[in-house]
Amino acid sequence: MTYIPAKLREQVIDRAGGCCEYCRVSQEYSDVSFHIEHIIAISHGGKTLALNLALSCLRCNLLKGTNIAAADPLTDEPTFLFHPRRHHWNEHFQLNGPVIEPLTAEGRATVFVLRLNDQERIEQRTLLLYFDRYPCPEIRLS
Repeated sequence: MTYIPAKLREQVIDRAGGCCEYCRVSQEYSDVSFHIEHIIAISHGGKTLALNLALSCLRCNLLKGTNIAAADPLTDEPTFLFHPRRHHWNEHFQLNGPVIEPLTAEGRATVFVLRLNDQERIEQRTLLLYFDRYPCPEIRLS
């Protein structure tokens, strides 16, 4: 695990509004602490800089791992995953109730790799929607 200075950690959490930058669930409604994740893993040359860090729930972070790309499930073509510092969430995904629908190749690859629409995750988001606790607002890029 890479050391992330407290000030940088706080900056990443504040920028994300305390929300997972992939599935848009709030840390406030999780019983497990969110992770500061390297968008491009250190093993792929990524740096511990604000522009390469994102706030991620445990499940999104563990499923993403060191992946930066995957095959688009629709075309089988290699594509990069959603990059929270370079992409706008609403350009790659849309919500249909609790379901995260991908709009692009990057979105499809990300939904697949992070299993964003597994039944358990949909059930969690359904409950949060019922109590008007999902989704988090748009997250800033920088």
